[in-house]
Amino acid sequence: MKQDVTVELAGGKQIKFETGRMAKQASGAALTTSGDNVVLATAVASPDPKEGIDFFPLTVEYREFTYAGGRIPGGFIKREGRPSEKEILTSRQIDRPIRPLFPEEFRNETQVVAFVYSADKENDPDVLGINGASCALALSDIPFHGPVGAVRIGLVDDQFVVNPTYGEREKSSLNIMVVGTKDGIVMIESGAKEVAEDRVVDAIEFAHGEIKKICAAIEDLVSRAGKTKRTVTPAEVDQAYLDELTSKIGAQLKDALDTKKHPKFDSYALIKNIKDELKKDLPEGDAAAAKKLSKYYEVLREKIFRDQVLNERIRPDHRAFDEIRQVTVEVGVLPRVHGSALFTRGETQALVSATLGTTDDAQRLESYEGEQKRRFMLHYNFPPFSVGEVGRMSGVGRREIGHGALASRAIEAVLPAEDESPYTLRVVSDILESNGSSSMATVCGASLSLMQAGIPIKGSVAGVAMGLVKEGDKYAVLTDIAGAEDHYGDMDFKVAGTRKGITALQMDIKIMGITPQIMREALEQARRGRLSLLDTMDATIAGANEEKSKFAPRIHTLQIPTDKIRDLIGPGGKVIRGIIDATGVKIDVDDSGRVNVASSDADGLARAIQMITDLTAVPEVGKTYLGKVVRLAEFGAFVEIFPGTDGLLHVSEIAEHRVKEVKDELREGDQILVKVLAIEGNRIKLSRKAVLREQRAKLGLPDPAQAGADGASAEAGVPRGRAAEVEASSSEEEEDFDEEGDDVAEEPNFNRVDAPVGNQVGQGPQGNGGPGGQQRRPGGRRRRGGRRPGSGAPQGGGTR
Repeated sequence: MKQDVTVELAGGKQIKFETGRMAKQASGAALTTSGDNVVLATAVASPDPKEGIDFFPLTVEYREFTYAGGRIPGGFIKREGRPSEKEILTSRQIDRPIRPLFPEEFRNETQVVAFVYSADKENDPDVLGINGASCALALSDIPFHGPVGAVRIGLVDDQFVVNPTYGEREKSSLNIMVVGTKDGIVMIESGAKEVAEDRVVDAIEFAHGEIKKICAAIEDLVSRAGKTKRTVTPAEVDQAYLDELTSKIGAQLKDALDTKKHPKFDSYALIKNIKDELKKDLPEGDAAAAKKLSKYYEVLREKIFRDQVLNERIRPDHRAFDEIRQVTVEVGVLPRVHGSALFTRGETQALVSATLGTTDDAQRLESYEGEQKRRFMLHYNFPPFSVGEVGRMSGVGRREIGHGALASRAIEAVLPAEDESPYTLRVVSDILESNGSSSMATVCGASLSLMQAGIPIKGSVAGVAMGLVKEGDKYAVLTDIAGAEDHYGDMDFKVAGTRKGITALQMDIKIMGITPQIMREALEQARRGRLSLLDTMDATIAGANEEKSKFAPRIHTLQIPTDKIRDLIGPGGKVIRGIIDATGVKIDVDDSGRVNVASSDADGLARAIQMITDLTAVPEVGKTYLGKVVRLAEFGAFVEIFPGTDGLLHVSEIAEHRVKEVKDELREGDQILVKVLAIEGNRIKLSRKAVLREQRAKLGLPDPAQAGADGASAEAGVPRGRAAEVEASSSEEEEDFDEEGDDVAEEPNFNRVDAPVGNQVGQGPQGNGGPGGQQRRPGGRRRRGGRRPGSGAPQGGGTR
């Protein structure tokens, strides 16, 4: 029979749980709805325990179908394939909080599945996946010490927001997923933009208030539709056997566990030898006795560890509770990669490399939300030799994806904006040794390698793993936990950030009863440890290198008008392909007119930038350009200042003197400097006269108008006959001067361009008629003949 319950959260958000309508053959099923998001979660456990195992065989699968968002998958197959990174990470977020809540003795194969059947593209359904899985387990007959509730908390305008939308998350300085029971928190997963520790604790406390509402609603539904739980017989503790084992090898095992006295592998060898000696006393072939010994030997190891930490206040390696193991940092350890760092902390070592790429290298992601691009990727590899083991080298596991995602969140908060650094970035962490928190070593190494690669991150990022051992009112918070402290402790709490605040946080808790006070103490201890790590890192490299590797691509960014994008691309991409083929660069153009040009060849990059600039340049009023005369008309000349962009040089703007015939001053193909006077729609008005006037003023030469102020020009009333005399005299002077040859080079020549002879138009001090202004023909001889009408004379002759 169908049953449902609805819970209202802060801010008006609602979650509805329904059962009895779908998937009724599962052990438990819950249809969870919020807005238009619909997730079906199911839980199934086999009827009998799995024999011969000493662990709980739980699998969790979360899937987001593209049809949920009204999309058809891309590619040839047109159906969903292997799980995406988002689906794997959400599966882990479901697994981690529920796994500690099953009875320790439960060995039945159990599978939890959550399918997203409808997605509204505004709210992330991963929260519903966790809550739905909890509800399905609570409704089932599977023994489960739940339920748990989950909420995501954002911090927008310094106000907490429950289950923020995608839009709100972009504006939020905090993105924290909190999962817990009605009694306490069991898991935290967070990214942040350098948020203070106190504010993070406030968010966790706020989240727990909403979690209690969800747990109460699930319990209400269970009371009406839940199944009777299976009985699990608790394992009996043979206290006498444990006491006998303690008295026999307790002191010897305690010494072997001392990792200050015995390095990691020496300690492992001693522990194994003690166990092997005990096995020799067992009846031959008695498998039950061997199994019992292994069980209680492990119980004794845990007991010794916890007793030393809580009562003797001693860690296995005798460090202080807030002490970090010895740290060494090296950068630039790999010669051909763009950035590299070797970070070693105790017996944990990460070799981290940074690779710089172009926009084409960005990762393309497809989901029900649509296609997205990711320009920062962080990949984490954990080969078996890092822990001295032999293992199968296959595809990337869920643990590696999870650790990489945690480190990625820690670094993303400090990456420069795309307009500051347009590179696509890939960071790869190869773990070479591991004994405690290789993910936090990855964070430190990633920060170092990016700075060494020349990426201007906002600040160095360091990470440290915290642990907790608690029994009753006694507890100890441990900084920089090693393997045994993680395995036998009650909490794994990873905190990463800058000097300003937290950028990523992940917490898994095995027990209830973590108070806000313990949380604040752990975060403060983690902050001190993080600052200590940052001091060591900054002593090696404190900021981004100014010079990038010679093997890294150089990216130059241009902003072109959007109406010029078509000109740059050309018909069918012909123009942009031509630039790429000619220069060997990579070019990326977006809809806003942003153009990224990338190449490791400086000359090719410069040529490509010039070609793009010429193609997409826009004239500016008041700016001077080198143009080419492309057509003459009676009223002036048309000058091409950019490829495909012409302007009108009116006859009145050709020279400082009066020009009667345009062809007397200019010829097609001449290269001249012109200034843009005005832009009226698609018409550009140019002036050569303004350029000549500026150049003359810079050289301190007299104004030709003042030189003729004695009335020499016809307009000033000079007799026509006098003007003719001046013209004839000037013509004779020019012929005589021309015979003298090279003296013309001494004369200032305005507006001359280094172009083939015959395309140069010079300008003398008193206008185009001066000796320096004549156009040379091949052979070095100037064109003979009288001075042009209106030409000025060197000695103050009038103009017409």
